[in-house]
Amino acid sequence: MKWTVVLCALITLSECIHKIPLYKGKSARETLEEQGLLKEYLKTHPYNPTIKFNPVLAQTSDEPLTNDMDLSYYGVISIGTPPQSFKVIFDTGSANLWVPSVYCNSYACNNHNKFNPSQSSTYRSTSQTVSIQYGTGAMTGILGYDTVTVGSIVDNNQIFGLSETEPGSFLYYVVFDGILGLAYPSISSSGATPVFDNMMNQGLVSQDLFSFYLSRDGQTGSVVTFGGIDPSYYTGQIYWVPVTSQTYWEITMDKVTVNGQTVACSGGCRGIIDTGTSLVVGPTNDINNIKAWVGATTNQNGQSTVNCNSIGSLPVVTFTINGIDFPLPSSAYVSQRSSGCSTGFSGSNDQLWILGDVFIREYYAIFDRSNNMIGLAQAV
Repeated sequence: MKWTVVLCALITLSECIHKIPLYKGKSARETLEEQGLLKEYLKTHPYNPTIKFNPVLAQTSDEPLTNDMDLSYYGVISIGTPPQSFKVIFDTGSANLWVPSVYCNSYACNNHNKFNPSQSSTYRSTSQTVSIQYGTGAMTGILGYDTVTVGSIVDNNQIFGLSETEPGSFLYYVVFDGILGLAYPSISSSGATPVFDNMMNQGLVSQDLFSFYLSRDGQTGSVVTFGGIDPSYYTGQIYWVPVTSQTYWEITMDKVTVNGQTVACSGGCRGIIDTGTSLVVGPTNDINNIKAWVGATTNQNGQSTVNCNSIGSLPVVTFTINGIDFPLPSSAYVSQRSSGCSTGFSGSNDQLWILGDVFIREYYAIFDRSNNMIGLAQAV
């Protein structure tokens, strides 16, 4: 470990910053819409975006994970020797790495890449099990150790989950195979060491932080960077916000305003910056108030929609965090599809706010484990 750190000090910093491209694939919602299955699917699979932050489940061996139909950014990692490739969501709202395995015969496993431990010379088995709760059931499996390669980082002896069962049909419709959690180890199921903690422990990154840039347009251009901050992805100042709970990347929000009027989060509220949630999620009453201010209505699929011709005149929704205003223009919170225009706001029965990809596309996000801070800067 010492030699890695010394080497990073002797060479240019850029060579110690590891960039992993993220790709924007088709979301489960888009796939279901194309197949005419969305309306029926929603009857039996209600969207529950805050279940992954359930404090009761976080204290048990189960790590909750939401069934988010709009997730679309994934990166490619490999596991084993020789390497077996997997598409994963880099998720700051969970802490475990897991992928489908050859032991899984669930409907959701059969159209995804499966890890085969017998084909890896570096795999080491354990007797430990893992369970991750979804809104519609649980992914269960076993834990093992192997070499995990993330971009140019070779993470030896990394513990990860091999799924044996995967719930329902949600995972069948997603592009990604598994999840690479980037939250704090305190919420890791079965006490498994998260990937980034292993990277830090082995001295594989020059700084104990990682950052996300999510491209506003197109299927390419997004990136997660381990070990550094890349100024080419943001403009202006980085504003640092303290983490209030070393579980998820939780912060305190001051308020949400429209046209100078407080419309939500009055008096302050808890928020989480989460790359594993696609939308901005908040308490139903607050979200309904925001929707009213932007003139949104709810369609038969539960989506908040607006008139596509009025996007340019819709108001800015401003999130005030640690005394700094972070405006979200309509170009950021409205998405256009062939079926119409929908907002990126979703209500829940929880008091927790989740600032997901809709927010992160507008603000380059830095997750600093050394100082337990989140940095936010205007994305280019």
